[in-house]
Amino acid sequence: MSQDSASYDLLVIGAGPAGYVAAIRAAQLGMKTACVEKEVTLGGTCLNVGCIPSKALLESSEHYARALHGLEAHGVMVSEVKLDLERMMSRKATIVKQLCSGIEFLFKKNKVTWLRGSARLRSAGEVEIRNGEERQLVRASKLLIATGSVPQTLAALPIDQETIVDSTGALSFETVPPRLVVVGAGVIGLELGSVWARLGSKVTVLEAMPKILGNVDSEIARHAQRILKKQGLDIRTQAKVESVELRDGVALLAYQDAKSLRQELEAEKVLVAIGRRPYVDGLGVKELGITLDERARIVVDSNYQTSLPNVFAVGDVIAGPMLAHKAEAEGVACVERMAGIAASVNLGAIPYVAYTSPEVAGVGESEDELQARGQPFRKSTAAFVANGRAKAIAATDGVLKLLADPESDRILGCHIVGAHAGDLIAEVVVAMEFGGTVEDLGRTCHAHPSLSEVIKEAAHALHGHGLS
Repeated sequence: MSQDSASYDLLVIGAGPAGYVAAIRAAQLGMKTACVEKEVTLGGTCLNVGCIPSKALLESSEHYARALHGLEAHGVMVSEVKLDLERMMSRKATIVKQLCSGIEFLFKKNKVTWLRGSARLRSAGEVEIRNGEERQLVRASKLLIATGSVPQTLAALPIDQETIVDSTGALSFETVPPRLVVVGAGVIGLELGSVWARLGSKVTVLEAMPKILGNVDSEIARHAQRILKKQGLDIRTQAKVESVELRDGVALLAYQDAKSLRQELEAEKVLVAIGRRPYVDGLGVKELGITLDERARIVVDSNYQTSLPNVFAVGDVIAGPMLAHKAEAEGVACVERMAGIAASVNLGAIPYVAYTSPEVAGVGESEDELQARGQPFRKSTAAFVANGRAKAIAATDGVLKLLADPESDRILGCHIVGAHAGDLIAEVVVAMEFGGTVEDLGRTCHAHPSLSEVIKEAAHALHGHGLS
């Protein structure tokens, strides 16, 4: 085994959103930094087979769907609309390549060393890196685990990436499947289901739980389900998959419906999208005695330090929502704390977004969560249909909900289904970070006409003087 002649102040394991951002920030703070990544490109799941390629396909498929049946109302008549799936996939690949190259450029600019290979911890200060037959031992004063997460699997649906695929496989179909079954009605399942439904696939979504979108506010989730069903997604909740049989490239699924009756479905493709799990496989964390919780997540303290001194962890491998922006924020906060900067991440103000059409977004606690813990609250809603900008862009199907403390008027949560919800939620996130109130939102002057006026209207409505 060769030994790296250099030792580092910080060795980051994983070059996804948490890892590459942490490595760059550490280098900016004067640390001699290296980053280990086993894939041939930087950026992790998010950039290569997650956030970015899925959003590229969502955008392209939305244009296609509008060209087919969404422009007539605007007086734009389009005929002979054709799908060039190969070009659509090429555009997606180009965007991914550009962004991956951008991270590589930033590594070079900030003098971050990229060590290619798979990492295994040997001690609190030593990591073995394997790249094919090569073995390398690297030393560092501090180690930061940022290895992210991988798709959850289901024993009844073994992934073959041909007929039964995970989210990675569903990003690269060579043809539009006539029938697609999506198992799991979370963000990933609904986003990718929307892509292929727009492109012509008959999409059936099977969700084992009583509602879609997991922990999203139930009222908002119901609105979203209604809209998605209107768009052609056949969503079946309380549907538990029991088995699958492959026959000549077609999957025959058996599942138990909400009435405990056995049902069957056939599809050319099956997407398993039941969530993700922390990825620490082969890393050696258990062997070194690093504490894990009941969900196999690495346990850390307020400085993101594990139970092993000088070994830290951030992102999807620790508790909290598995979101790229949460991972980035933790990566920065962790290395800044190493440098003596009082950084922190407020997990109560981490937004979520599902990039369906319309988008679903939120921040803070849901009405369900507030009720469950007995927290008094006031709520209000504002419908997009009363918003001038929403009418002008033909995007009136949506609603925004505000939740506030009845005594202090502090914002407890905001949840939206509607056009550009992922952008609108940012205003509420900033208000919550600064301890703002619903009155602050209502008294802030919003441009007219703009979708952001839905926030103002909901704020006024909570205080009894809404206009709609």
